[in-house]
Amino acid sequence: MISAQAWADAQRLWDFQQMGHEVRPCSVAIGLGSHDLGVADTTADLYHRGMAPLIVFTGATSPTTRDRMPRGEAEHYRQRAVELGVPPEAILVEQRARNTGENIRFSRALLEERHVLVSSVLLVSKPYEERRAYATACKLWPGVEWVSASTPMTLTEYVESIQDARLVIDMLVGAQQRLMIYPQQGFMIEQYIPEGVTAAYERLRDAGFTSRLVPDAATRD
Repeated sequence: MISAQAWADAQRLWDFQQMGHEVRPCSVAIGLGSHDLGVADTTADLYHRGMAPLIVFTGATSPTTRDRMPRGEAEHYRQRAVELGVPPEAILVEQRARNTGENIRFSRALLEERHVLVSSVLLVSKPYEERRAYATACKLWPGVEWVSASTPMTLTEYVESIQDARLVIDMLVGAQQRLMIYPQQGFMIEQYIPEGVTAAYERLRDAGFTSRLVPDAATRD
């Protein structure tokens, strides 16, 4: 049973992760691999709306996706996008990345290898990781304008799509923790975090929503 306080705190983290960017045409769209095929669906929709002439899907596999996506996250995303009508020639696939930093670095290298000029990127992620992805991209690929995008949905709708409320809250807590500790490690840009967001994170952490925390930092304040 998840308490009313935990739901309220999860909503606070969900809202903070949303960057609120207005989607606009960019040089390329990069879809970040994960367990969520909704990222591929949203990237395909943005392509059809004329928001990017080229897509990069990036991602290998993880313990979460190894069974569901045995050919790799990026390849399964590519297949989904083609099923949704995106021409195969409009998709590049990067199959080595195993974390967000590698998603950005390897996608950049692939685009440079293909001599694609990039001034702006539509960065498509899961809804609860917009801010984390944005902060990572700004750190690792400066000089590019980043526009965050994800499937438009509420926290309740996302929980219903995943069918595991505790896992979703665990993932929100993990994403928030990384925003707090990764800038000091050089993985992200620093961002202002309101006190209310930090307090919500700490209450959820202390309530045991910890499965997606970085282990050696799980108990830090």
